Amino acid sequence: MDYFRKYLGPSQGGVQPTGADTVERLVDRVQSSTLLDDRRDAVRALKAMSKKFRLEVGTQAMEILIKTLETDRLFTEIFTKTPSNISLLLSMLEEYDFHVRWPTVKLLTTLLTNRCKELQECILVSPMGVSKLMDLLSDSREIIRNDALLLLIQLTRNNGNIQKIVAFENAFERLFSIVDEEGNSDGGIIVEDCLLLLTNLLKGNISNQNFFRESSFIQRLTPFFDMDSEAQRSQAGWSAQKVTNIHLMLGLVRNLVSPNNPQQQTAACQRTMFQCGLLMKLCTILMASGVPADVLTETINTVSEVIRGNLQNQEYFASVLAPSTPPRPAIVVLLMSMVNEKQPFTLRCSVLYCFQSFLYKNEVGQSQIIQTLLPTSSDVNTITAGQLLCGGLFSADSLSNWFAAVALLHAIEDNPSQKEQLLRVQLATSIGNPPISLLQQCCNILAQGGKMQTRVGLLMLLSAWLADSTVTVAHFLASTANVPFLITQVSASDSDEHELLVQGLCAFLLGICCLYNDDQNETFSRASLRQIIERRIGLETFTDKLTQIPKFESYTKAAKKPHLNSKQASDIIFDYEFTSIFKSLESDVLKAVSSAAFMEESKKKMASMQEHEKVVNQYKGLIQEQDQELNETKQLYQIIQQKYTNQEKEIGEMKDLIQQLKDKNALLKAQKAPSPAVEDGKKDEELRSLQQEMENLRLNLTEKDSALGRLKDDLTRAEAQIITQNDTEENKENNPSEIAVLSATVNRLNIDLQECRQIITNKDSEISRLQVQYNEANREVETLKQTAVVNSHSEVDTSSLEKEINKLKEEKSQLMERIKKSNEENLKAIDKYNKLEEEKKSIENDRLGVEDELDTLKKEQEDLLVLLADQDTKIDKYKTKLKN
Repeated sequence: MDYFRKYLGPSQGGVQPTGADTVERLVDRVQSSTLLDDRRDAVRALKAMSKKFRLEVGTQAMEILIKTLETDRLFTEIFTKTPSNISLLLSMLEEYDFHVRWPTVKLLTTLLTNRCKELQECILVSPMGVSKLMDLLSDSREIIRNDALLLLIQLTRNNGNIQKIVAFENAFERLFSIVDEEGNSDGGIIVEDCLLLLTNLLKGNISNQNFFRESSFIQRLTPFFDMDSEAQRSQAGWSAQKVTNIHLMLGLVRNLVSPNNPQQQTAACQRTMFQCGLLMKLCTILMASGVPADVLTETINTVSEVIRGNLQNQEYFASVLAPSTPPRPAIVVLLMSMVNEKQPFTLRCSVLYCFQSFLYKNEVGQSQIIQTLLPTSSDVNTITAGQLLCGGLFSADSLSNWFAAVALLHAIEDNPSQKEQLLRVQLATSIGNPPISLLQQCCNILAQGGKMQTRVGLLMLLSAWLADSTVTVAHFLASTANVPFLITQVSASDSDEHELLVQGLCAFLLGICCLYNDDQNETFSRASLRQIIERRIGLETFTDKLTQIPKFESYTKAAKKPHLNSKQASDIIFDYEFTSIFKSLESDVLKAVSSAAFMEESKKKMASMQEHEKVVNQYKGLIQEQDQELNETKQLYQIIQQKYTNQEKEIGEMKDLIQQLKDKNALLKAQKAPSPAVEDGKKDEELRSLQQEMENLRLNLTEKDSALGRLKDDLTRAEAQIITQNDTEENKENNPSEIAVLSATVNRLNIDLQECRQIITNKDSEISRLQVQYNEANREVETLKQTAVVNSHSEVDTSSLEKEINKLKEEKSQLMERIKKSNEENLKAIDKYNKLEEEKKSIENDRLGVEDELDTLKKEQEDLLVLLADQDTKIDKYKTKLKN
């Protein structure tokens, strides 16, 4: 500040220097000073004066400033051209002396700022270069550690190789340790620097993201969003630094679940975030009071990407309730903000993105939203999502119209059944008039004109509603005023850009009516619509209006990613999902309108699609039945496993009893009385006890035999069912590729079940053999007993009897070992069954992937056909011109 006062403040002589004089002094200081800090302060002073003395600064300082840029960059380039200079600096980092290490860090940071790419390459090829820089984070002197963070932020920018090396140098653990020490979200600028470095390491780097997830660092993010701690409750508001830290951490979470990442990677991160409670913490912030608007907006965007396409997370989000009286679902509270024109624009965009993500690949959620629009007997005072969407669709705010229309579009996207359900929605427009359908009300509002956003939103909704739904098209054509309105719009000759856009959307809607027409309406059949278009509009005009849509800048921006990035309300025109619908149907619409042979082709195509859907539905039912049967078999295995566990306990008890018999036998040997009668009585008692134990063993073996028999019967029934289903599959030849895949799957499962059956059969035979051995042992006991009675007075016979008893005990132990082996084989069979179930799930996923690839190939083939048709047309035109 003393420096600024020297040049900007009044002189002590009382004479006020002019602006030109001050600028001249500052320029001289920039040019002649040898200290970097003095030159930097002079440049900053010139920057401050440029607002008031633009002419003086421009004429006197421009050349010096340009020369300064060239000189500083030139010096950096000269220094970095010699790689040994960088190696020398890196080696100096090993010196612990503060006056050596800290200036070295500052110099490397300056070099990275001036010539980032060149210095990155030098450090990358230097042995242990990155490791030496990472060691700086462990320095006990905070100023070196903090400057090392700034150095690493510059170093890791836009260089994937360095990012990977830094990540595997335990960077994540070190950075999280620093963040924890600094107080997480309540920390200062150091936490911000750590989060910036983490963002550099994870953004767009799939390898680092996998390492981050597999090393359980996602779980370390959860405490950062803990808003229930004592420190959080004691704060009256959010500081600017805390807002910045939360923004960076939310961006870190979004990098892990970005829609641009591979789907498998995103799904794994989403699953981990749900399991560790991170999604719950984010929803808590979402519903909390006192959260700044920009933090709330970014939190909504983060929650959107955490739940997008993940059914488990979507179900949890649907169950979240806002802390209101009475409690309302979070999705209803968010929709109330979306249709409220007083809310910030960015917040409303984020709510729409959250609603879209909630419905993405979520047929259950789509059904729940549509059900709130249908007539119900529930409490009429309860605010539902359907009421809010209808209110927004017909409000006076054009932006609310657009938001509500796009939200309804996502509620019926790729869901023909919900499109038909939406036709049942009836609206009471005024008292005394009969109710009118939602479809016709949308058409009426569209015909009344209005603002451009309202019309575009309704046209996108109608296009998505009619696409791939002959029933909806029939209802739309039933109103005789709809088609003439579209014809009038398309045939208009307005040159305004917005009007051209509306005309193109009307042409697209008219083409969908022609494409998905079932010809039940004689007035507006497919042939009559083609004839009307040719006479009233002209094929060339129709094609030109339709093909103009992708040329609009707003269409190009919307087609890039699903998240809305518009900064102004007037910039919102198209929706991402609508651009996908337009891309997939544009060529089909042009064919339906321009080709006479397309009628028969489309009929065949629709018939094949219906047949394909039937086959797919049949196989879906078959797979569900197999899932149910496998679940039942799994439960049966669990029951058998429990039985075997109990039997193992019983076997253990038997072993203890046998040991007791051994102890008693030893006691008998030690306590032989001179009276033979007493001794023989004790032996008879011991033999009876041994016989009783053998009888218990026989009963246990019989129970095991019956349990295994029941398992065998259940497996036989499951095998018969699978064989029956397999025979049913062989009769279906409508879709060879899918039938082949599913048949192979069923055959594999059949073979594995046969193997399980064979294992159980082998175990059954082994148990039978053990039972035979048991019977033999029992007979030997009886023989020994008789021998003991006959030779009661002979001490030699007593010793032989004891030997026989020992043999029986050994045979018992052998039986126990065999039973244990049988139990182990049963456990292996259960493991094999579990593996079969996992293979079945993976096969189902592969089948879904094959279906997606088939659809993609079909779309690409249709695009190629369109291109070939265009080329043929151009060739004919050129031939005609050549002939002329």
